[in-house]
Amino acid sequence: MNPMNVLAKPWIWSWLAAAAAFGLTLGLTQGRGAGELAYAALSFGAFAAIVGLGQMLVITLGPGNVDLSIPATMTLAATLALKAMSSDQGTALLGLAIALGVGAGAGLANYALIFLLRLPPIIATLAASLVYQSVAIWSNRGLRIKPPAGLAEFATGRFLGLPNVAWVGLALGIIAWVILERTVWGRMLLATGQNLRVARLAGVPVELIRATTYVAVAVFAALAGYLLASFSGGAALNMGAEYLLMSIAVVVIGGSSIAGGNSNVPGVWGAALFMFLVVSMLNSYGAGAGVRNVLTGTIIIAIVIAASTRRARA
Repeated sequence: MNPMNVLAKPWIWSWLAAAAAFGLTLGLTQGRGAGELAYAALSFGAFAAIVGLGQMLVITLGPGNVDLSIPATMTLAATLALKAMSSDQGTALLGLAIALGVGAGAGLANYALIFLLRLPPIIATLAASLVYQSVAIWSNRGLRIKPPAGLAEFATGRFLGLPNVAWVGLALGIIAWVILERTVWGRMLLATGQNLRVARLAGVPVELIRATTYVAVAVFAALAGYLLASFSGGAALNMGAEYLLMSIAVVVIGGSSIAGGNSNVPGVWGAALFMFLVVSMLNSYGAGAGVRNVLTGTIIIAIVIAASTRRARA
């Protein structure tokens, strides 16, 4: 394989950035804890990758499409799932079904606001997130219910040396790639994002594609919330806060076009690892959440500017 062909792939740069961040972190620690750092990156990066895969689908729909309700959907799904399971053994599948049901319902509600009220997706999903967060607060009532022991062991366990949550994220990435590249729905999604009007004239059921996409991103967020609550020992009302900006960052850094019509599944995973490693470096220097958010926003802006400049030259 020609190395230049590989470097031409948009997603390769997120992996190179992750490798550079990993090497720099090891350099700062004089090579200590390489295995632990890699394991932590795969564990925590998996959650960013899962929500990023969903956000990628929505952004692929074209300009203006983004889901800002991801943090609230994560919290609501995790809260209701844990409340239903009530730490009882053998209820993991019940909790999973409830979490996915919450995600599907949130996705349908988001799209209903967009389609029926003609609200911009940013406004619709932001307004909906306030409702989801309020319901989560009402249902939580300050309680922190622990997940069933078996579910917690799965979420924090490993298989073949890799975290189980990373295996879940990898499986979802493969599924997303197959759907985008090998199915009619995937081709219709890409066509809708490339040119909405042309896609509609070509017979693509544009509104059905948009509806299923908003349901998909909410289901991904709900699953991430379910796994994160199981991993961390319970659902907190702010558990999804950091994934709002993160979900957008991993899509942009991963090489997907912010203008829509293009997606890069491998890049989402590379960007998720890169962002975790960057945050780890900042944490080691005592940087607060504000500094991390500023850096994340700066990275997004820089990449968007670079991509816009490249398109203009083309």
